[in-house]
Parts: sequence; C-alpha cells; structure tokens
Amino acid sequence: MPTATKDAVLASAVDLARAAAEEEAGSSELVGEHLGLVVEGERLVSHRFATTALGQRGWEWTVTVARVPRGRTPSVCEVHLLPGADA
Repeated sequence: MPTATKDAVLASAVDLARAAAEEEAGSSELVGEHLGLVVEGERLVSHRFATTALGQRGWEWTVTVARVPRGRTPSVCEVHLLPGADA
C-alpha cells in the first residue's frame, strides 16, 4: 500500500485548525501551542495543539482537515480533545 505524503495545502491550514479547536473549546485561551501534524492519509492531515485547561495536562486538541482532489481549500472534518503521551 502506498504511503501518504505531506500535503502542502493541509499542512499550512494551522490557522483554520486552531480556529476550529478554539470554537470547540469555547475559548481561545484554552488552545495552546501548535504541537505539529500527522499525515493520516492522502489529502487528510491532523493538526495537534496543546490544551491549557486546568486538569487536562498532557491532553491535545486534534483537528483533522481534508481537501478534495485538485482542491486548494481545506475543510475541517473533526475536532477532538485526546490524551497525549504525557496525559
């Protein structure tokens, strides 16, 4: 099975992903630094952000974004607060 490669359009969608995490969190103050991204598949990337919420140390906001073939506009697929390695 071929390996998915990093998608420049989706990799640059940090601001879109942050806005989605902030909306889900209910406050921009609860979304911390961008921790990186994970290539989930072809035209599918998850951006990870630290959470600053008390009581959720080590947890991460994960925002998955995608785009259609030959499309230049990313869309948010889902937003989750997931435990990270240090949770």
